[in-house]
Amino acid sequence: MDFCISPRVEEFRTRIARFVDDEILPVEVRREAWDSHDNIAIDWLEALREKARAEGLWCLQLKPETGGQGLGKMGMAVCYEEMNRSIFGPVVFNSAAPDDGNMMVLEQAATPAQKERWLAPIVAGQVRSSFAMTEPHPGGGSDPGMMLTTARKAGDKYVIRGRKWFITGAEDAAHFLLIARTSDDPRRGLTAFLHHRDDANWRIDRRIPIMGPEEHGGHCEIIYEDMELPADRVIMGEGLGLKVTQMRLGPARLTHCMRWLGLAKRCTEIAREYAENRHGFGVRLSERESIQIKLGDLAMGIEMGRLLVMKAAWELDQGRFARKEVSMAKIHVANLLHKAADVAIQINGARGYSQDTVLEWIYRYARQARLVDGADEVHQMVLNRHLADEKHNFWHWDISQQ
Repeated sequence: MDFCISPRVEEFRTRIARFVDDEILPVEVRREAWDSHDNIAIDWLEALREKARAEGLWCLQLKPETGGQGLGKMGMAVCYEEMNRSIFGPVVFNSAAPDDGNMMVLEQAATPAQKERWLAPIVAGQVRSSFAMTEPHPGGGSDPGMMLTTARKAGDKYVIRGRKWFITGAEDAAHFLLIARTSDDPRRGLTAFLHHRDDANWRIDRRIPIMGPEEHGGHCEIIYEDMELPADRVIMGEGLGLKVTQMRLGPARLTHCMRWLGLAKRCTEIAREYAENRHGFGVRLSERESIQIKLGDLAMGIEMGRLLVMKAAWELDQGRFARKEVSMAKIHVANLLHKAADVAIQINGARGYSQDTVLEWIYRYARQARLVDGADEVHQMVLNRHLADEKHNFWHWDISQQ
C-alpha cells in the first residue's frame, strides 16, 4: 500500500487541526461548557457545529450525495485522528459514535425512502440515533446468535418484545436501529428494524451509571413490550439483520480506533509539555532517561496503531471485510489508549490525577475501550480462528497487478 495521503485529505486534516486548536480546545478548558455527564453542553456544542458546517468540515465520512465529502476509510483515519485531539472533537464534526456508524450503515443499506426519513435528519444534525443490539445475560452481546429479543410477524406488522442494555445514546436519540430475532435460522434468523422514540410500547428502564464520562444520551437499558412496527421499517430485508450488523460493526470498530489514536496523542502531548517545564532535583523531567523511555515507547505504540488502522482502512476501501485487520487494530489501540493515559498521569503526578487537565477524563473513558464493540478476548479468538483457517497465509502479502 502507498503510505502517502492525497493533497485533498491533507487539506482537510490541516483545516481540522486548526479548527480543533482555535475553536474546540478553548471551549474544552471552560468547565461551564461541560454538562453533568462530562460531555460538552448542548448549547456550546451547537455553536461549534454551526462553525464546522460553515467551514465545510461536516460529516466528512459520508458520500457527497448524502451530505459528506466522500473521504473513504483511509481519509477518515487521518481526519478522525486529528479531530480527537480534543475530547469534544468528533461530536462537533458529526463524526462521533453512535451516529457515525448508524449514518454509514444507513447510507449503504437503507432504501431511498428510508434514507430520506431516517438518515437525512441525522446527517443534518437535527436528531441523534442509537443502535440497539446488546442484551443482558443470557441474551446476545458479542455473539449476536444469542439474541433473545423477538420480532413476531403479525399480518403486515412486526411485534417486538425483549430487553436491550448498554445502548449508547438512547436517552437523547430519536432514531433507533434495532436488531431482533425473526426465526431460529442460524444465518438468517435476525432482522434489522428502524423505530422512532415516539413509537408506542417501548421504554427506557434506566440510564446505567458508568465509571467514565458519557456520550450524549448515556448508556441505557431498554424494554420492548409488544412494540408494533410496519414492514417498511425493515432494513435490507427479513433475515438479513446479521449482515446489517456486520456492515455496521466492522467499520465502527475501526472508527473508534481512529479517534482513540487522537486521544493517545493528546495524552503524549500533555505529558511532554509537562516534562519539558517541570524541574526536580536540578534537572528537567524530560532529561531523565526514565521519562524518555516512557515517551519513546508511547510514540512507537501510537505509530504501530496508526499503521494497523491504516492497513484495515485500506482493506475496507478495497471492498473487503478486513475482519482480522480490524480486530488487530481494535486490540492494540484500545490497550494503547489506556496505557497512554496512565503514563501521562504518572509523568504529571498529582496534576495528572486532578481535573486541571483532561487526562483523568481520558483515563476513565479509556477503560471501556477494551470492552466496547467486542472485548479484547473476543477479537483474540477471532484472530486465532483466522490463524487456524489460514495457517501461514495469515501473514500473506497482496501482490501488485502492475
